[in-house]
Amino acid sequence: MKIRVSVARQTLSLLADDGQLLREYSVSTAAAGVGEVPGSYRTPRGRHLIRAKIGAGQPENAVFVRRRPTGEIWTPELAAAHPGRDWILTRILWLSGCEPGFNRGFNPQGDCDTMRRYIYIHGSPDSAEMGRPGSHGCIRMRNADLIELFARVPCYTPVEISAD
Repeated sequence: MKIRVSVARQTLSLLADDGQLLREYSVSTAAAGVGEVPGSYRTPRGRHLIRAKIGAGQPENAVFVRRRPTGEIWTPELAAAHPGRDWILTRILWLSGCEPGFNRGFNPQGDCDTMRRYIYIHGSPDSAEMGRPGSHGCIRMRNADLIELFARVPCYTPVEISAD
């Protein structure tokens, strides 16, 4: 299996090894567009893989901070008590770049490493709009969609992120 994310279409496609489309999901990539620079709040492009799967067995809407469940469950009331918080919910697929000098390791301008930037595919509150850019660099999904995807893909599944 492999995953293809289209920033232009705001979709994540799950593909069989032969390229057959198995499932397509609406997502939200970075509001600031695409880019590989740390601190840019942009979604990195290119070839990646799922380096780690985090959150198996956690309930839907489980809140994560620094890749660890906090014990909180997201609710509108919790969100109102913490305005501006970047909610990472339910599951995390932590991405690692595969292209040295572009999205892995260092480039002449400095660090460009997707994994060191903590770029994930992760769940979001149901109120988060999908189908248009809005994240801080990660790829946001609806929780139910992420639970389904998480169950279907193993670690080291290839992920291609393209601006087209």
